[in-house]
Amino acid sequence: MSEKKVRVAIVGLGFGAEFIPIYQAHPNAEMYAICQRSKDKLDACGDKFGIKKRYTSYEDLLKDPNVDAVHINSPIPDHGPQTLAALKAGKHVACTVPMATSKEQIQEIVELQRKVNKTYMMMETVVYAREYLFAKDLYDRGVLGKIQFLRGSHQQDMDGWPGYWPGLPPMWYATHCVSPCLAVMSTPGKPALAEHVVCHGSGRIREEYIGKYGCPFAVESATFKIKGTDVCAEVTRSLFDTARQYRESFDVTASNVSFEWQQVEGEDPVLHMRGLPEHQIPRRVKVPDFAGRLPEPIRKFTGAIHDATHLSFVQGGGHGGSHPHLAHNFLMAVLGEQQAFPDAPTSANWTLVGICAHESAMKNGEKVMIPMY
Repeated sequence: MSEKKVRVAIVGLGFGAEFIPIYQAHPNAEMYAICQRSKDKLDACGDKFGIKKRYTSYEDLLKDPNVDAVHINSPIPDHGPQTLAALKAGKHVACTVPMATSKEQIQEIVELQRKVNKTYMMMETVVYAREYLFAKDLYDRGVLGKIQFLRGSHQQDMDGWPGYWPGLPPMWYATHCVSPCLAVMSTPGKPALAEHVVCHGSGRIREEYIGKYGCPFAVESATFKIKGTDVCAEVTRSLFDTARQYRESFDVTASNVSFEWQQVEGEDPVLHMRGLPEHQIPRRVKVPDFAGRLPEPIRKFTGAIHDATHLSFVQGGGHGGSHPHLAHNFLMAVLGEQQAFPDAPTSANWTLVGICAHESAMKNGEKVMIPMY
């Protein structure tokens, strides 16, 4: 492994603060700067973690020549503009999901990333969660056999979250259920991509939430075709007025062994195996920790929740130990040790599935082709 260090600046210190101790412990990172509009919150975080370089202005941060990479954890509407600004400033970019909220911004990011030749990685937690890594390992080793069908769901009650959330179209924030369906069939240098999507909206959220984005649906459910294969996937999203414990899940229906994510917190995933006596119940499995794939100093972050003050972190149970894997993959991509996963074109496809799915739902289930950038 390279001995070089990447000087990282974290933008947004709600969820973003969860990554600070990981970068501080990583042998190839210097946790250089933090950025937050509120000076009180900025100083509280800086004092807690001992970070001296602090910015209340994102524009000023981007002017700092010592910043190699920015890790963006800002509100969803800011992802596209802030990513573009960072790439134009010559910085490597890690950005929490989704990549952006429009086809135009996504295309601009992909084209600009190619032009400036800087790393872009969408920090999708599910494809580094231990449950996903377990299923992917089974598939890569041939245990599952041929994949016949994939299903993902992300159901969450977002009441009480910041003001840009109420009324957000569910599929605009669909990468947590879309990404594993595509990532599991991807191989290095050859990502599986969605080709077209059909989506239906169901139910109706409260009237005061509809006006902001014009989306009435309580639930959006989509099916999409994986390009160059005979496999389709189904994904379901809900954000408001739907009774369901928080769940990000991913199921693989395959020819030999099928994997099903646990239904509720505290359970274990299930394996269904062909050839067993019909009376034999499916086998629940303890999913292993994949910390061994990481540098020793950050392996501890795949386990216990650290400073669980952020709502998604509490509800998500630490996103399946994914955070140190995300940070490590991004740093290695910046240093040229491996390709970012997901890189810009792959991130674009994962995000566009949701954008095009919502477009389909608003057109009463019309098939929508997914742009290929």
